[in-house]
Amino acid sequence: MKQVLQYMNSGESKIVDVPIPQVRKNTALVRTAASLVSAGTERSLVEFGEKNLLQKATSRPDLMKQVMDKAKREGVFSTLESTFNRLDQPLVLGYSSAGTIVEVGEGLVGFQVGERVVCAGGNHAVHAEYAVIPQNLLAHLPDDIPFESACFATLGAIALNGIRLAHLEIGNQVAVIGLGLLGLLTARLVEANGCQVTGIEPSPQRVEFARKAGIQAYHRDDILPATASLTQNRGFDAVLICAATSSNDTVQLAGEIARDRGYVISLGVVGLNIPRKPFYEKEIHFQVSRSSGPGRYDPVYEEAGIDYPLGYVRWTEGRNLQAFVQLLQSSKLKVADLITHQFAIEDAAKAYGIIAGKTDEAYLGIVLTYPHTNGDKKEQKERVEVNAQRMYHSTIKVGAIGAGNYAKATFLPVMQKSLNVDLVAIASINGVNAQHAAQKFGFEYASSSAETILNDETINTVVIMTRHQDHADFTLKALHNGKHVYCEKPLALTLEELDKIEIQLEKKSSPLLMVGFNRRFAPLSVQLKKFFLTRKEPLYAHYTVNAGYLPSNHWLHDPVEGGGRIIGEGCHFIDYLTFLVGDTPVNVHAAALADQGKYHHDNMLLTLEFKDGSVGSIAYLANGDKSFPKERVEVFSGGKVAVLHDYRSLDLTTDGHTHTIRPHSRQDKGHQAAWGAFLQCIREGSEPPIPYNQLVAVSRAAIITMKAAAEKKTISLG
Repeated sequence: MKQVLQYMNSGESKIVDVPIPQVRKNTALVRTAASLVSAGTERSLVEFGEKNLLQKATSRPDLMKQVMDKAKREGVFSTLESTFNRLDQPLVLGYSSAGTIVEVGEGLVGFQVGERVVCAGGNHAVHAEYAVIPQNLLAHLPDDIPFESACFATLGAIALNGIRLAHLEIGNQVAVIGLGLLGLLTARLVEANGCQVTGIEPSPQRVEFARKAGIQAYHRDDILPATASLTQNRGFDAVLICAATSSNDTVQLAGEIARDRGYVISLGVVGLNIPRKPFYEKEIHFQVSRSSGPGRYDPVYEEAGIDYPLGYVRWTEGRNLQAFVQLLQSSKLKVADLITHQFAIEDAAKAYGIIAGKTDEAYLGIVLTYPHTNGDKKEQKERVEVNAQRMYHSTIKVGAIGAGNYAKATFLPVMQKSLNVDLVAIASINGVNAQHAAQKFGFEYASSSAETILNDETINTVVIMTRHQDHADFTLKALHNGKHVYCEKPLALTLEELDKIEIQLEKKSSPLLMVGFNRRFAPLSVQLKKFFLTRKEPLYAHYTVNAGYLPSNHWLHDPVEGGGRIIGEGCHFIDYLTFLVGDTPVNVHAAALADQGKYHHDNMLLTLEFKDGSVGSIAYLANGDKSFPKERVEVFSGGKVAVLHDYRSLDLTTDGHTHTIRPHSRQDKGHQAAWGAFLQCIREGSEPPIPYNQLVAVSRAAIITMKAAAEKKTISLG
């Protein structure tokens, strides 16, 4: 299918052929008929993309500071690589569309195949022939409303949310500053609400357009002397700021024309240095409107599809969408005359040329339209050929599942460097990531379906890099289909999943399984273990992890999707202690700091006991400072001490002398070596790089750690 993507490194807006996305739980697959180009949001993205690297840095000092902090923490080369990788990621454009449902996911309520709908949401209602839309970002669309008008619904919901925050009543005097598309739409909705509206705009052309559209409009320079007569010398009951400017003039003006205890609501992106004098003397209520209503930016509402109770939140994001549609149907609101340009998706680049100012054309509403089909999803492709068909030369033919940030920044570059390996296919559920990764790293084709990879008979090796809830399922399916598996950690989120994998591994005919416990393969790790290779007594090892804080809504905290940070990432460090000892742990004890409403059981001390009497402890902490190095390992045994400093240097102390090893290369956590060991075992048919009993025991220990922490007791691992 065709989709519009913005490339931040070059500033280009391209129409790209990508795999059709896969419907998910609580979502619908919608065949798009029309989508609205946002003159504000999308123009700013285009303008940012067209800047050179220095201009990008100076225009976003907040991001520049993050880059500098990362460079101090992780080194210049690693930071530059990460930064360029982020800039290389294409951005999906669009957040307001309308179309027809062609497929529904499990759990979707109130919507059926064939129904017309309006769609909302960044990363959801995108400029693409097909889009996957969650439950609460859909609203029904009657047959008598054209798609070209309906695709204004998200912008209409944004206007409605701002209007509701102003607590308007019939007869109120309302000023709307900024008469672009959002401002004109807001002004019409204010009138539909029984209020008297006055538009304010610095552009003479837009003032004239507003007047022709029936809106009382004034030039910015003329509004102050006119305010007294317009409002009987009281000032406006509410001022709605719909402008897009970094200037503080709009906020200053709003304070001057608002009445005593009036409302000023900012819907646009403007300077917010609020002048104290007018806002203090009039005790003005000021508020920034958060987009389209309650629920926006809440993953529980938008992604999981859990609605807010009507009795407590009357107007949510989704209910604002439906209200806008009802206004269109009742003819109390019209938007067709606000459409100044209409382009087929194939010509979308022309639309972005207009909003970027590359032509002298005046514009308001720009609508993209899409080819009409009979709605059959099979007409489109879940698989897109990216690189030319080629002859395979290697016995190892790889299919990758997952193309997120970790995959593209860390592991796909490792795979690309491998010799005598054929990269056949890569899949990602939204299709865009898969297409970009296939093009960048040299895969033959991209797909939005993991099943395509799992069932492709050409592929004999699968790499799994999805979010954690899919790891066990995809691993089992790939092994059952006779494919070797390299699964990024964790291997499983539950003991039940782990038991199924263990049963599979016991079969003599089972293909090779490897989990991405890369740290044990790091060059400094190999030398550390060699230092204690001849030990005759137990060892003690302590691993400190300055993991850093993650916000509460991060997917890793979700017990279903991410499993929590101890299972999701802590398994790395359990494996490392297992690697040092050379045997599996037998007991685990865990104690966690109180979360205090901020953390999610991610400040924890784990203690592991091993069969030979060795003891290891892991301090996994989210309450530290990011500028402090992330990882440190200390090992004591037989008169020797080793300290590994964040995989940058290794101190080996014995007989009163300390030898420090500092690699010439940058930090190396063993990704390349781990992948190389896996490939070597496939070629040689040798034993797995990590013994299966260790893979399973480490995964089991990570899962049981959460139980040990909750019950505050030591648990035997059997």
